[in-house]
Amino acid sequence: MLSLARRAVEAAVRQENLNLPAWNVAHPVEALRRPGMVFITLYRRGRLRGCIGSLQPDKPLYLAAADSATAAALRDPRFRSLTTRELEDLTIEVSVLSPLFPIRPEEIKVGEHGLLITQDFARGLLLPKVASEQGWDRERFLEETCAKAGLPRDAWKKGARLEAFTAQVFSDE
Repeated sequence: MLSLARRAVEAAVRQENLNLPAWNVAHPVEALRRPGMVFITLYRRGRLRGCIGSLQPDKPLYLAAADSATAAALRDPRFRSLTTRELEDLTIEVSVLSPLFPIRPEEIKVGEHGLLITQDFARGLLLPKVASEQGWDRERFLEETCAKAGLPRDAWKKGARLEAFTAQVFSDE
């Protein structure tokens, strides 16, 4: 997954073709061919440089990873597109998500669960490691997920749908 994500980022930045059918043949891992959800997080010199993923298990995991890596490199609206000179300092993290499941606020385990909050057309997601890295407690994690969705910080108390997931994380580090 890491090598595929790195190759997808490099191909996107260099405007090269990534031969995914050939990659799939060369890596006959059944789990990568099953539909899955994945987030690719890019760091440059320890700072976030892009993070995009898929929340619908509507394509094989390897395709979702390649698409997410390309999007994180070129289309994360928080950042300008990566340049070729940034590639050498890039660290990549792959988070393979479990299926989403409904969760009550009191069931959330900080550092274990990621959160997705949805209300009307607003949606925000934070990966499991974010809360523990930031030193947030459960309530702050809920508030920050609401803020990420552009919702009031207390929307989780006022009818917003709350779903959780876990993640298997693979990183260059």
